[in-house]
Amino acid sequence: MSYESIRLASASPRRSLLLRQIGVVHEVDAVDLDESRLPGEAPADYVLRLARAKAEAAVRAGCRLPVLAADTAVAIGSEIFGKPQDEADALRILAALSARSHEVLTAVALGWAGRMSTALSVSTVRFRPLAPDECRRYWATGEPAGKAGSYAIQGCGAVFIERLEGSYSGVMGLPLFETAALLDAAGVRRWSTAP
Repeated sequence: MSYESIRLASASPRRSLLLRQIGVVHEVDAVDLDESRLPGEAPADYVLRLARAKAEAAVRAGCRLPVLAADTAVAIGSEIFGKPQDEADALRILAALSARSHEVLTAVALGWAGRMSTALSVSTVRFRPLAPDECRRYWATGEPAGKAGSYAIQGCGAVFIERLEGSYSGVMGLPLFETAALLDAAGVRRWSTAP
């Protein structure tokens, strides 16, 4: 069986953009669920559980198309830096990432025809030293709001990154290598000419 389109269980415009980049026709239907971390849950287990739960929720809602879901976390060791709650939180997160390396973990889950597959991308990002005033000006751009780790690699936050080992698209929120492998296994068409 092959599929001409999928459902993306995410409201992230970056994930939709990345799917368009590889020619995957998709519709967007975000799911809302509790993203609280379980006690003692490792960052990799956390993102894998959430990606799978998002895909499963869309499948349970009756979607007949393959459902793609993803979740991203920024971590140093076992500490996860999520989306900032406000400016003070963003400044705290950026200060913690300043002049050191962190991991960006993005899990992808694909549910189709009664099956569920997952993949995990782990990238290491090294930030140069960040000055507090620079972080305040960055917050004022509006970009850090709603971003795991309070930055966007594809935006103004790129100037903070001294080195990246891993997947650029994974740091954006959807690792295309892993995603394409899942889609190929499910028979989802890529590089489509459909609108």
